[in-house]
Amino acid sequence: MRVLGVDPGLTRCGLGVVEGGPGVPLRLVGTTVIRTSPGTDIGSRLLVLDEQITMWLNQYEPDAVAVERVFSQHNVRTVMGTAQAGAVAIVCAARSGLPVAMHTPSEVKAAVTGSGRADKAQVTHMVTRLLRMLDPPRPADAADALALAICHLWRGGAQARIAAGAAAIDAGGTR
Repeated sequence: MRVLGVDPGLTRCGLGVVEGGPGVPLRLVGTTVIRTSPGTDIGSRLLVLDEQITMWLNQYEPDAVAVERVFSQHNVRTVMGTAQAGAVAIVCAARSGLPVAMHTPSEVKAAVTGSGRADKAQVTHMVTRLLRMLDPPRPADAADALALAICHLWRGGAQARIAAGAAAIDAGGTR
């Protein structure tokens, strides 16, 4: 399976494509960071994200997209920009007919490092090791995008099966 991980942000939006799965070795396919200028109007910045994410979806043909779930922070402006960038990634995936998964930062940290309280340096270190990279991905947004893809490869299938089972039970079905 091939997953595009998206660490959303308006100024820096990390993208990372990883192949693999449970019991299957991970392989780095590509990573980048989309940058937009804070001085540019919001519509233009979101359009750049849309164009670049769409280009990556077309170029790398992932099977799914994993986006970091926005969580409440003290800085509302940062949360809004992150949510807007995340929404663009979700729309791009939907336009391409791809399933989207949302993973919280602590879920990603736990999947990659074993601890939901890991810091950015620990996440970057483990992403570097898991993908057998010679140098750590920089900036941290790239490492975070790769960590999202890894998290989804390792946990996404189980989450999808649980959700499908729950939906079947809600619909009156049985296992």
